[in-house]
Amino acid sequence: MPDDVERRIIRHLQGDLPLTTRPFAVLASEVGMSEEDLLERIRMLKKQGTLRRFGATLRHQLAGYKANAMVAWYVHEDNMEEIGHLMATFKEVSHCYERKVQGKWKYNLFTMIHGKSKKECQDIARRIAENTGIKDYVLLLSLKEFKKTSPRYF
Repeated sequence: MPDDVERRIIRHLQGDLPLTTRPFAVLASEVGMSEEDLLERIRMLKKQGTLRRFGATLRHQLAGYKANAMVAWYVHEDNMEEIGHLMATFKEVSHCYERKVQGKWKYNLFTMIHGKSKKECQDIARRIAENTGIKDYVLLLSLKEFKKTSPRYF
């Protein structure tokens, strides 16, 4: 479990970084430590596995990607690892998850793909299907975004 200092660090990291040339110096000041100590704690959290990754979120609509789709795939269990890793390599895929099947819904692998148009999303899904051999899928185009945030733990 993270200690109090680590929770304060995580609380600041889960928000947006300050738009400055030294964002970690600003965060360190807010947390109450030196920039060097903050960066060392972040490295330690990553090494321990508490912090898995650190990344930026691109607001895809502002970057020209006006369409996105959740694609639900039926993948045989024996091929799940191989196919999941292969689908995750496509640059247009931002998320790739295996899920338990529920009721009559047989689809067990989900990818979120992003494109500049509905047709481009359809073409991307078709290309993924051709490259993986998985032909049984449903493309669910997003109609409206109601909320998009990173998780907040502390």
